[in-house]
Amino acid sequence: MATKISLKQINKLAIPALIAGVSEPILSLTDTAIVGNIPINATESLAAVGIVGAFISMLIWVLGQTRSAISSIVSQYVGADNVEAVKNLPAQAIFIITSLSVLIIIGTYPFANSIFKLYNASGLILDYSVAYYKIRVFGFPFTLFTIAVFGTFRGLQNTYYPMLIAIIGALVNIIFDFILVYGIEGYVPAMHIKGAAYASVFAQLLMAVFSAYYLLTKTNIPLRFSFPFNKEIKRFILMILNLFVRTLALNVTLYFASAFSTSYGKQYIAAYTIAINLWFLGAFIIDGYASAGNILSGKLLGGKEYKNLLLLSNKLIKYGIVVGIIIATIGAILYYPIGTIFTKEPEVLKSFYNIFWLVLLMQPLCALAFIFDGIFKGLGKMKTLRNVLLFATFIVFIPILFWLDALDYKLYAIFIAFTLWIIARGLPLIILFRKEFLPLSQKV
Repeated sequence: MATKISLKQINKLAIPALIAGVSEPILSLTDTAIVGNIPINATESLAAVGIVGAFISMLIWVLGQTRSAISSIVSQYVGADNVEAVKNLPAQAIFIITSLSVLIIIGTYPFANSIFKLYNASGLILDYSVAYYKIRVFGFPFTLFTIAVFGTFRGLQNTYYPMLIAIIGALVNIIFDFILVYGIEGYVPAMHIKGAAYASVFAQLLMAVFSAYYLLTKTNIPLRFSFPFNKEIKRFILMILNLFVRTLALNVTLYFASAFSTSYGKQYIAAYTIAINLWFLGAFIIDGYASAGNILSGKLLGGKEYKNLLLLSNKLIKYGIVVGIIIATIGAILYYPIGTIFTKEPEVLKSFYNIFWLVLLMQPLCALAFIFDGIFKGLGKMKTLRNVLLFATFIVFIPILFWLDALDYKLYAIFIAFTLWIIARGLPLIILFRKEFLPLSQKV
């Protein structure tokens, strides 16, 4: 039976995925807003949250690619009406990835001081970064477990339960942030930046528990690891390796951006932290439609519905650009109030307002790049995604960043380089997709 490609069908997948996706930047933005208003050393605390956030995001994005790989394989089997053949794959994938996360905790915990020195952190900012990381890192395995379960649900064409889990996690994080950061007089002492870290870990643990509960009660996918390995485990690992290299390139971009902004001074890294977290928020909102592309493209490829695959891409381009323009417009209307949510420091606000317009300008361009990222992940074309991002990072972003930094553009250098990086990510994917699937759709 042909898959229906309508706005209603896309939104049925995209809107819950959008809400689920927004939970991650909301967790970071909550930490940013609450920590940025701590009465003692707020700017240093905010800078530390930004530096650690960049490093933890790198770890999560490197290993969290299980979601895309599981989703791609499961959705293709859904399209071919043969899910039973990959029933034991998610449990095997979860076991592999959570085992790696434990090794990463063991490998990074003792060296936290040295790691954050690489980000140009020093003095009080370095002390805060180490203290914050040594708590937050323990939420890492729970986050990866949750991400893998979300990938399984996506493959099954279900974004509703991930949405519920994400809402629970975001609400719990916000409540515990207020309680643990500021304290409750006579009951809970104010823990400041450490309180934000504990709140995040508790929210991540709770999300993992609910993920396991919904997967076991709402699907027939088991969580018990068993041998032999599924026949698709080799393809899964190859996807992960390609996405691993791709994500390293992505994080090279974020590392250089974070390290350069830190080197400019504490008000610049604080302003960068606010701007990049708002950029992530916009990216994750758009990612709702990228998720719909990811979920449906895998199913359509599995069912050889090439005409519908092309129709899906055309519709997602329109919806994504519209969403990107709406985000940019809302940001422009609330341009000055947004900054004061995160900090009251005049120097930080001045640096932030100077570059926030570039973050807004990027949103429609981000929409195209992220939507085709999602489609290519659904198609299982991880090698193409790897090569495109290597080009965007090492041929576009880094040379432009160094050039503009030499001209003393400071944060402008970072966000102009980001804009051109996004264009270099999106445009080649659109060209390659149409080159392959336009002829196939005309044969059907």
